[in-house]
Amino acid sequence: MAGSKEIRGKIKSVQNTRKITKAMEMVAASKMRKAQDRMRHARPYADKVRNIAAHLADANPEYRHPFLAVRENHRKVAVIVVTTDKGLCGGLNTNVLRAVTNKLRELEQGGVAVQTTAIGNKGFGFLSRIGANVVSHVVQLGDTPHLEKMIGPVKIQLDAYANGEVDAVYIAYTRFINTMKQEPVLEQLLPLSSDRLQEDSRDYSWDYLYEPDAQTVLDELLLRYVESLVYQAVTENMASEQSARMVAMKSASDNAKKVIDELQLSYNKARQAAITKELSEIVGGAAAV
Repeated sequence: MAGSKEIRGKIKSVQNTRKITKAMEMVAASKMRKAQDRMRHARPYADKVRNIAAHLADANPEYRHPFLAVRENHRKVAVIVVTTDKGLCGGLNTNVLRAVTNKLRELEQGGVAVQTTAIGNKGFGFLSRIGANVVSHVVQLGDTPHLEKMIGPVKIQLDAYANGEVDAVYIAYTRFINTMKQEPVLEQLLPLSSDRLQEDSRDYSWDYLYEPDAQTVLDELLLRYVESLVYQAVTENMASEQSARMVAMKSASDNAKKVIDELQLSYNKARQAAITKELSEIVGGAAAV
């Protein structure tokens, strides 16, 4: 059994660790509320852009935007991977990167070339380690994501699809369900599925006056819609990150408390054993005299 002094040192060390995890839990809880509000505030814009784009597409069936064109034979695809910049958030990044790994393996077995874009330091490091073709990346987005900072790397993939260099674009991120549950998602970003675009379409059609023309307006709207989908994925991932970190730090604090209790019990046993030994020596000495 370890000595009393050694056990006291371990107790103090675990107590210091628990103070850190408790503070991180409180910080994550504060940031989580802001991230959830930001995620919810981003949804109405994407919904409105989708509605207008759907009506414009119905009103102009003679024009087919490249983002809506479905290509049968995939020779090359792009994958946008959204992860966190920091760790200590449980299995959040591990789960989404596992889904990305399975997708990359599936595409490579089918003879499909893959190029990737990493949003977040963890995803960029992972893709670099496995030797993936990373054509663009953005890291250190902070607690508040700004579209102008991330749109440059994403636009590389969008332009590649519009130019016919890639046949599909996928995006992988962690969807926020609630504080205790987040799920990894890997879904098709381009081409835009008709079901997704027509999700809130009405039975009637609207008549528009276009300036400068319908094709230019539709091109701009669909680009903004895809950008809003990427931004929404990043905000969902950040809300999931703060929730997962809060839960992970709470578990760490609870585990530290259990360790402290066990060490305290061991310390009491060691102290009692030392006292008993001293009493035995005193009694034995007195009896010998």
